[in-house]
Order: sequence, then C-alpha cells, then structure tokens
Amino acid sequence: MLIQVVNPNTTASMTDLIGRSARAAAGPGTAVVAVNPAMGPVSIESHYDEALAVPGLLAQIAAGEAGGADGHVVACFGDPGLDAARELAAGPVVGIAEAGMRVATHLGRSFGVVTTLARTTGRAWDLAARYGLREHCRTVRAVEIAVLALETDPAARARIAAECADVVATEGVDAIVLGCAGMADLAAELTVRVGVPVVDGVAAAVVTVEGLVRLGLTTGKRGEFAPPPPKPYSGPLAGFGGEPSGAHAPHLSPVPTR
Repeated sequence: MLIQVVNPNTTASMTDLIGRSARAAAGPGTAVVAVNPAMGPVSIESHYDEALAVPGLLAQIAAGEAGGADGHVVACFGDPGLDAARELAAGPVVGIAEAGMRVATHLGRSFGVVTTLARTTGRAWDLAARYGLREHCRTVRAVEIAVLALETDPAARARIAAECADVVATEGVDAIVLGCAGMADLAAELTVRVGVPVVDGVAAAVVTVEGLVRLGLTTGKRGEFAPPPPKPYSGPLAGFGGEPSGAHAPHLSPVPTR
C-alpha cells in the first residue's frame, strides 16, 4: 500500500517532520511518501494562504494518483482543498483536522484543540461543526506561535505544553487535538506531560486512510464527489483542465520523495 501525505505549504523542512510522523504511524507493508507543492505559501495561516495553497495541493494529488498512490492525507489543520481532492482521487483522501477530531471522540466525551495563531481558531470551530463534532469540542486555544516558528522558537514546546495542561485543567477535556501539522512530533511527549491522550492529526489521518484502503473503501463517486468535468482552464491554471482522472496530471512537478 502506498499513501501520499501532502503538506500543502512549500516548506520542505516541515514536510520532512510530517513524513517522519506519518511513517511512524503506518503499519507493516505501508509505504508513505511525503511531498509538498512546487508553488504556494510557505505556511498557511489565513484564508488567503489557504486559497492559494489549493492549486499546488491538487497538483500533488494528481501526481500521486499518476504515481500509484492508494490514498492521500492533506496535512494542514484547515483541511484545505479536501473536497476537491476527493473529487480528483480514486482512493480515499483524509484531512488531519477531521481525522484528529474524530479520533479524539473515541477517547472520551470531550476534546480541546491547541493551535498556532488566534486568527485560525474560527476555522477550527467551523470544521468541528462541519464534521458534526461541535458538541464534543470544548475549546480551541492558540499559543500565538507562527507555524514556521514551531521549528525555531526554543520556547515553543514549553508554551504548547503549558496551553495543553491549562485546557485539561480548566475545561476538563478527555483529549487534546494538536491544531497544526508542524506539531506532529509533540503528541507522545505531551500525552505524558498533560495526562490525557494528545492526538496528532497526521498520524490519525494516515491510520484512517490505511484502514479505509484495507477495507476496500473509497469516496463515493456517484454524485458530488464524481471526477470534475473536463473543461478548459485559462492562464496559470491552464494545466488543471483536461482529464481529471490523474492520467494527465497538472504540469507541476512534486518535490522529491522523502
């Protein structure tokens, strides 16, 4: 089985971290390829960033389909382009916010989300509602650390741990969901430190996709998620027209496999 994990931003070091977490979660016989687009924002921290990340994400989904991927993970907590990716892919596509939140509901009655910037908390609340999990989500907290600073700020781990501990103490949640793919390597350490399960959405999404593939299940293609109808696209998006099946991937090359 081959699972493609797409970091929708263009920062290769973050893709490496995501890939390590994804491979650690995958079972025997499952290969994981972690990639990022050749174009788009270096991090996704706004609706604007998210919108402009989607074309590069979809190019990677198409390239993964052409390369034989059995399923895909969208490794950004906003789950950008998830519906479009499900139209494009033959196999299952899972976003890390949906996977992380759904896994958290198996671990207790309630969960809290700890994410990066306050401006992104509204998106997390919207996704919890969209996925039917709003009543389980007690809070969405931000540590006010930019996505790329997670790699460079020496205080980042301590601040995230302190926020997770405060959510447990003040909200009484049964689990924490980490609200950024750049936090993927913190889940095990934080679980020990805060005393409740801490869910990394990257790992949760990989295991979810793996299970769906093993069950022979994929996105229903009779209606809304049928392949998009071929049509001409203009300007810089001209390569996104034509056959949507993956046989003709957009003219954007994925970064090398890590």
